[in-house]
Amino acid sequence: MTLNTYLIFDGDCREAFEFYRSVFGGEYEVFTTFGDVPDHAPAGDDRAERIMHVALPVCDSVLMGSDTSSFNPPLAVGNNFSISVAVESREQADELHAGLAAGGAVTMPMEGTFWGSYFGMCTDRFDVNWMLSCPLPAKEAPAP
Repeated sequence: MTLNTYLIFDGDCREAFEFYRSVFGGEYEVFTTFGDVPDHAPAGDDRAERIMHVALPVCDSVLMGSDTSSFNPPLAVGNNFSISVAVESREQADELHAGLAAGGAVTMPMEGTFWGSYFGMCTDRFDVNWMLSCPLPAKEAPAP
């Protein structure tokens, strides 16, 4: 199991991560805009250049982030981060998602994604946001 911090921004994710990269060094593992996603942000849409997902290795962890999307509540200081947990199995992801959402809220049910992960999000009863994921075998990943 891996635990990482996931930061949420409202249009300045690119600027923030360029800053973090200037401080910590290194290269991005992933840098995807909403415009890179099939059928998500049409060309010319102002959301197309917003960051869907960025991952920057820092020490023994990965700092991840994105700009807001329809899955996020309106951005406010305090809800602008999530704790991301990567696990090895769908069963473990389902168990953790259900446990963390108990007394809280499911913001995205666990489901297969176009990027090849079984992924879901929830907010626990203490208003902490969580993201859970596990890799899907290539044959189970939805087609883009």
